[in-house]
Amino acid sequence: MPIRVIAGTARGRRLKMVPGEGSRPVMDRVKEACFSKLGRRVAGSRFLDLYAGTGSVAIEALSRGAALAVLTEQDPRALRVIRENLQLAGVQDRARVQRADVLSWLRNAPAQPFDIIYIAPPQYLGLWSQTLQLIEEQPCWTHEDSIVVVQIDPSERQGLELDRLAPVDERRYGNTLLWYFQVSDEAGKAGDRHP
Repeated sequence: MPIRVIAGTARGRRLKMVPGEGSRPVMDRVKEACFSKLGRRVAGSRFLDLYAGTGSVAIEALSRGAALAVLTEQDPRALRVIRENLQLAGVQDRARVQRADVLSWLRNAPAQPFDIIYIAPPQYLGLWSQTLQLIEEQPCWTHEDSIVVVQIDPSERQGLELDRLAPVDERRYGNTLLWYFQVSDEAGKAGDRHP
């Protein structure tokens, strides 16, 4: 199924897929719902796309006015597709592609924190919870108004013991769950507030 840019300067542009089975591009309706929820946060934001796959989520953010997107990916095939898709969408000037293992890379400090962090790792490996835990433990990646979005299969959902990141919303779209977290001084042990 083709993927496309939904809104903004690159609206309607079709993007390339990563060959093979490794990546799971987000469906248009899920991406649209996510960006509708993020709303005005996107314009002018610093956007971090972890396990970027095709790059379509970061490209959507750039198309909608994000100031910078950093796309982190390890698979060489995906990296090639990301660079091609950035060119297709005409947003490569505000993107930085980082070839790295996400869990290792997050142990370093960024130049500045990010406004929006999107986590969509390969399924069923527990990578999403490890990634979220690292962001929880490394305050340098976020600021007080940052939002973290986790994209997983609903069957992967589990409670986490978090002190700094609080779950604020979750939405299910078929076999995709989007789970939203925000930095909260009052989060306490807010690992699983939702039944």
